[in-house]
Amino acid sequence: MEENRGDGIRGTAGGTAPVPLSVLDLVSVGAGRTASQALRTSVDIAKLAERRGFHRYWVAEHHSMPGVASSSPAVILAHLAAYTERIRLGSGGVMLPNHAPLVIAEQFGTLEAMAPGRVDLGLGRAPGTDGATAAALRRTDRLNEGADDFPEQLAELTRFLDDDFPDGHPYARIHAVPGPVQATSPGGVQSAARPPVWLLGSSGFSAQLAGVLGLPFAFAHHFSARNTVPALDLYRESFRPSAALDAPYALIGVSALAADEEREARRQVLTGALSMVRLRTGRPGLVPSPEEAEAHDFSPMEREFVDGWLKNIVHGTPDEVRSGLDDLAKRTGADELMITANAHGGEARLRSYELIADAYGLPGAA
Repeated sequence: MEENRGDGIRGTAGGTAPVPLSVLDLVSVGAGRTASQALRTSVDIAKLAERRGFHRYWVAEHHSMPGVASSSPAVILAHLAAYTERIRLGSGGVMLPNHAPLVIAEQFGTLEAMAPGRVDLGLGRAPGTDGATAAALRRTDRLNEGADDFPEQLAELTRFLDDDFPDGHPYARIHAVPGPVQATSPGGVQSAARPPVWLLGSSGFSAQLAGVLGLPFAFAHHFSARNTVPALDLYRESFRPSAALDAPYALIGVSALAADEEREARRQVLTGALSMVRLRTGRPGLVPSPEEAEAHDFSPMEREFVDGWLKNIVHGTPDEVRSGLDDLAKRTGADELMITANAHGGEARLRSYELIADAYGLPGAA
């Protein structure tokens, strides 16, 4: 097998961390804050993550959510590339049914040209929004077709990324630029490398597809915790070696927030819980402040939801968060933990990542 299989995919654990640690960013916008401030926070977190030895930094595609300013991952990643030098940057993920595969191949080919060798293309098949918004994005109300056609869309995108449509195919003379065609054109000197493709999921469909195709897999444990172990088991059982990987590699998204005091951590994660209550009841908005969340009069049904939601968030003091992450890595066998810290203000999120890095003795401490 090729020695370079998995290059750019597998990470190395730093300090005393059980597995590589990474960051998932939703570009959260808090009440009283602007999208510009949220994006500046993303830059600050990306720079911190790079300095402290986190392996990668991904941005998730969402739409029509006032509290989430990550509707355009490729644009945000280009911005982050200008402020970083080493950390891997990627989508966690791009929702492929919302886009033409050629457009995604062009966008991520451009990102690869901007930040050679450190771009990941994570793909999902959910819309990342409600049905009406998905219909507006896709210019159709036949939404199930997009999800059902995901394997075909993925195959088309991969062909564009590799520039290898067979002779006679309608797209054989179409090339995603920047891309491999520039390396094979007369006088071409560009690298033929392209971003590794990851599949994302919160159920068994993408887990099995990733396994069959021999691709790395990212599971959304942070909002589908009960399905984590079954999905990872299915991925590993289905895995077939490929040009990308000779063995399975799976990361899980984890909601985690550390603070200097346990009570402060609880105050911060409650803001995200109230945001989810509002989202699940059709009232998406900006992330509320800790004061607003503490003062909110939760109904019995809302309280039940919040209690269940908070059980899946690793939060508390740095030692408590480290213990929770260690346990999760052991229980799931995940090869990497991708941490998302949802809170009202950027200061709390920055502090959390710094404290987690300190707890594991990651390099680059201030």
